[in-house]
Amino acid sequence: MSTRKYFAEAIGTFWLTFAGCGSAVIAAGFPQVGIGLLGVALTFGLSVVTMAYAIGHISGCHLNPAVTVGLAAGGRFPTNQILPYIVAQVIGAVIASAILYLIASGTADFSLAKGFAANGYGDHSPGKYSMLSGFVAEVVLTAMFLFVIMGSTHGKAPAGFAPLAIGLALVMIHLVSIPITNTSVNPARSTGPALFVGGWALAQLWMFWVAPLVGGVVGGVLYRWLSEEPHGEVTGTQRQPA
Repeated sequence: MSTRKYFAEAIGTFWLTFAGCGSAVIAAGFPQVGIGLLGVALTFGLSVVTMAYAIGHISGCHLNPAVTVGLAAGGRFPTNQILPYIVAQVIGAVIASAILYLIASGTADFSLAKGFAANGYGDHSPGKYSMLSGFVAEVVLTAMFLFVIMGSTHGKAPAGFAPLAIGLALVMIHLVSIPITNTSVNPARSTGPALFVGGWALAQLWMFWVAPLVGGVVGGVLYRWLSEEPHGEVTGTQRQPA
């Protein structure tokens, strides 16, 4: 059963990275019919919604090392499962990036110099935001993401709506932070494109691990403290009994 959970996480993270980063690389700036920032934000959110309904009952549909660590910090996930979940998520993101590269490079004007949806700060931030701005944004937005996840999967939350709340939260996060860091809040999603871009993307990747993981822990601990109900062991998008 555990092996199936890891495969589910790899497939889910593959879908998030392929669809989300693919929308940015292929469709965001396409002449005349480009989907733009709003389209990219919606795609990332919809990737989570669709996978939450597809694999939430199998693995919890974390799709994100920061979510896995944050849920563990919030008492909702066993610590001995953190590492295998993260490994599966990163593998899924790397495979997605490889396939996206294969597809996107099939056009004459493709260039990794355009960023390949990698995350960055300073000169590599879409809006040229500083490292401090990017770090704070990633911590705060990941913390609030975990807060929404913890709350929407609580036993007293409306049943069946957690994937929608979580997906919409990710849309909102992207609408705020695409200009700042190209939006990470997910170390696995950041790692895939960075491996192909190399250079500056790999040099700055540390921040897109550290900041989301810190934010995940903050959000998980904050909701655990705020909630009046004790929590049993749970996973990502599954509704839990009170």
